[in-house]
Amino acid sequence: MSILIERNTRLLTVGYIGDLPVTHSIDAMNYGTQFVGGVTPGKGGTVLSGFPVFNTVDEACKKTQANAAMIFVQPKYAADSILECIDSEIPLIICVTGGIPIRDMLKIREVLNNSSSRMIGPASSGVITPGECKVGVMPGEIYMPGKVGVVSRSGTLSYEIVYQLTKNDVGQSTCVVLGGDPVLGSDFIDVLKMFESDPATEIVVLLGEIGGNFEIEAAKWIKRNMTKPVVGYVAGSMAPKEKVMGHDGVVVVGIHDSAEKKFEILEDCTVHIVRSPDKVALKVKELLVNNSH
Repeated sequence: MSILIERNTRLLTVGYIGDLPVTHSIDAMNYGTQFVGGVTPGKGGTVLSGFPVFNTVDEACKKTQANAAMIFVQPKYAADSILECIDSEIPLIICVTGGIPIRDMLKIREVLNNSSSRMIGPASSGVITPGECKVGVMPGEIYMPGKVGVVSRSGTLSYEIVYQLTKNDVGQSTCVVLGGDPVLGSDFIDVLKMFESDPATEIVVLLGEIGGNFEIEAAKWIKRNMTKPVVGYVAGSMAPKEKVMGHDGVVVVGIHDSAEKKFEILEDCTVHIVRSPDKVALKVKELLVNNSH
């Protein structure tokens, strides 16, 4: 098993025009994902790189039975595309686009709460279940199937940690990148709940960053609810205060936004913290060995 995506996922790309969306859609197909087509208003009825293009998400869903959508639409138009996916009751929406206006995302969050859809992103590099399916822009060759769930705010940090895991023969069940924007469709707790219920996941790696309180809320939830071991790392220990680092959601404003405070709270909440990214895989391997005894 896995969470969010698996070999029966049928993927639709919204904003299927231009090199980037087409390249990553075909790359997903080559990895094993069932890519079924794209949506670009005004291009309906055409074929691009061998796949049908539709004018609307609703038409595409009816024709392809898509159950996942990847959003590659420009930030100022992305909200309309996401809302169109929600109206079409697509179960999973993964938004690669970053920089969606906060006001738009607040509206989307409200609509999501009363819908049957789940959204990952914005500014997400995607979700991958190694060996089965990938939706996003991650390099599939660094992943291997296994028992470790990975959830991260940062795409590049997740790549580094996954590469270290794979080098140490530690496979992954599913890897989820939440995204780097301030308002997200799903947070750590949403994904931790799924990993907690997933029989294929034995250990979870939580990769946080400075800025916001996502990690603090997750730590409190872990202490109350999580039965599986969680290994935690927070990037940004050396970041200067009140300076945006990398993307919009990463800025230290107060003491609780800092990496050190997040490490402290995570540790108090039973998370196995690791203060250097190159030590994460070793800690996970150690816990896997202990769990097997």
